[in-house]
Amino acid sequence: MQGDQHQDRGPLAEFLSARRALVSARDAGLTGGGPTRRVPGLRREEVAQLAGISVDYYTRLEQGRLRTASRTVLNSIGKALGLDADQRLHLFKLANPDIDMGAAEDEQRVSPGVERLLEGLVGMPALVFGRYLDILAWNSLAAALLGDLAAMAPRRRNYVRMVFLEPATRAVFLDWRERAREAVSFLRMNSGARNGQPRLQELVGELSVRDDDFRRWWNQHLVSLRPFGATRVAHPAVGEFALEWEVLAAVEDDEQHIGLLSAAPGTPDHAAVLRLADWARECGVRSSAETNGTAPE
Repeated sequence: MQGDQHQDRGPLAEFLSARRALVSARDAGLTGGGPTRRVPGLRREEVAQLAGISVDYYTRLEQGRLRTASRTVLNSIGKALGLDADQRLHLFKLANPDIDMGAAEDEQRVSPGVERLLEGLVGMPALVFGRYLDILAWNSLAAALLGDLAAMAPRRRNYVRMVFLEPATRAVFLDWRERAREAVSFLRMNSGARNGQPRLQELVGELSVRDDDFRRWWNQHLVSLRPFGATRVAHPAVGEFALEWEVLAAVEDDEQHIGLLSAAPGTPDHAAVLRLADWARECGVRSSAETNGTAPE
């Protein structure tokens, strides 16, 4: 086996290799003859040529023998690979990680103030995601929409896992394929260079074994920080309706994100959200604050 096929090449090398395979010679503006291509994507020599660096230097980066590079070189490689803004940001983070990858990760907790914020949001499903999209906190509307979060073990209470492996959550999204790809892209972007951390390995390992779509998209190194969008959902007690979503960074912990789902007041979609809230009250759906006994009386 060649040295660059080892699994310990590192996240930067894996990202470069995956992105190179997705760029055709035509996309890169390369024309003319040359040897018949046996695999899709650019050759290493072509990436080096387009980036204006030596083939040996690029090869060492992709084999994991170099774990970092200057911003100028990374910009050139990003341009050669046709990376968008999010993908370039991810590339920079992989080449210059600002975290100690050998350090144990602290358990993430949500502050009482954020819990109160979720409780006070009326007519708006809301959640707090951790670094691997573990759901750290939620209001009752979010649980009414996505499933009984209070009944799930913490390890199962992960948004990406639920989208792929929980049938009830999967059925919520009428545009499931788009939402699932976004979830994979956000997980990859948010996890950055943490691919050696046990929690991420556990999550990715389970999903890769159990879902072909996840395995394919994860191996393509999709990355995105898209902070807003729209989706169409279906609920067995309410029917179909549309929601807009936004993802906000938490001020006190930049590895936590607040996800908000809403509909414009006075619209049929907002009326459906209010019916969902009524259903949640009737069924006794619990928020994280109620589950943990921290909800105000």
